[in-house]
Amino acid sequence: MVERMLCGSGLSDEPSPGPKFEKGMSGQSGPADFRGHMLDLDEDEDLEVFSKTETRQDNIELSSLQKECAKDAHGVVSLIQNTSMADGSPMPNSPGSMVNQYRLEEDDEEQKDANFKDLFITVDNPESHVTAIETFIMYRVMTKTTRSEFDSSEYEVRRRYQDFLWLRSRLEENHPTLIVHPLPEKFVMKGMVERFNDDFIETRRKALHRFLNKISEHPILSYSQHFKVFLTAEELLSHKKQGPGFLSRMGETVRAVANSVRGLRNRPEEFTLMQEYVEDFSNKICSVDKVTQRIIKEQKEYLDELKQYSPAYTQWAGSEEELAEPLKGVASCVERCSKETEEQIHHLSEVLVPALHEYVLCAETLKAVMRRRDNIQAEFEAKNEALASRKVDQEAVFSHWFVCFDWQLQEEVDGLADKVELANNALKGDWCRWRNSMRTDLKSAFISTAEKNMEYYEKVSSPLKTNTFFFNHTVKPQNFS
Repeated sequence: MVERMLCGSGLSDEPSPGPKFEKGMSGQSGPADFRGHMLDLDEDEDLEVFSKTETRQDNIELSSLQKECAKDAHGVVSLIQNTSMADGSPMPNSPGSMVNQYRLEEDDEEQKDANFKDLFITVDNPESHVTAIETFIMYRVMTKTTRSEFDSSEYEVRRRYQDFLWLRSRLEENHPTLIVHPLPEKFVMKGMVERFNDDFIETRRKALHRFLNKISEHPILSYSQHFKVFLTAEELLSHKKQGPGFLSRMGETVRAVANSVRGLRNRPEEFTLMQEYVEDFSNKICSVDKVTQRIIKEQKEYLDELKQYSPAYTQWAGSEEELAEPLKGVASCVERCSKETEEQIHHLSEVLVPALHEYVLCAETLKAVMRRRDNIQAEFEAKNEALASRKVDQEAVFSHWFVCFDWQLQEEVDGLADKVELANNALKGDWCRWRNSMRTDLKSAFISTAEKNMEYYEKVSSPLKTNTFFFNHTVKPQNFS
């Protein structure tokens, strides 16, 4: 599936130099056009579906679907890395060489991160709680730290999903243009019938664990007072009551809607290009996620057929004395294929799908951050226009009241101008950090999947070749003349 895309593209292990920066309308340097890093995809192209009649046809159609996924994945990989080394030379064609180089580089980076990390968080031990009103899961959150602002070096608290939602909402309220890592969806995921079955709980636990560790690695969010409270307080009810009231939140919502309707007069070009990049990234990552889900679904159907295929050869061997051994060998090969296919499906479900889905959610988070940035600028523009209008009125009819009013409005405009500048700087800084993290995460997932697929094809093809050789040298044609 994905390893062909990786091997063919010559994916570089060197960090990408990233987009060039131009001067935006604000005078600040900003990212150049991101569209050159994207590949056009035909997302409406029909995908092949397995035939239920012939095993050979199954393999052909599965290969076609994997190529379709590789085609979409290549669009995402074009965002992650350039396809050449830093000195302009192409990468080696050997997949094994590429994988080994990346593994060494990844180990070095992880070792460096571990040396500087001072906050370690683990989410585990989910417990089901049943009340007269609801049923929910509580997770243990264990924290170890060397930071001086913590009163102790170790903490252990229990949190439910609603508590994670509270933390994320507080972080977004206090840092509207920082990219807060997404949480898993609140409701039942696709394919999950029972809301609290073991698979669903484990999937959510891993996502919550990753969420907290992403926050702990952030240079600003990790020092948030709300984050510290979440990790250390025995109960959060009293802290939740300290947040903004309903009317205050309603007022902010109304202002945000008004600003979005009014629109922007002059968005800096760097943020326009950033928004276009996010839209393209969202389309491609959603396409890859969707095709990967279909591959897993059809591989499961293929696995079910393989499990029915092997007994047929075993039964056939019992009635054909001359072909008994070769037929038993075929049955053994099919069983081996079944086992390896099952492991491959498990790997895709545990490694590639979570990474893809995480960045589907990240794309939606980025869109929300861009909207909040636009709302801040729109509010500044509206106040600035009101101030200009007041000055015109003041020139027409001079009065002391107007002088006082203009002075107060000028203070508001100056405050909003500072707010816009802070929001822009925060987003630009977090944007670079997020892109580096995205490249590392998706590259790791694609490399791991390619490595697993190479291992899968090696394990499957080896017994088939052996059995074919045995079949050709043991079965002799009968002469009926």
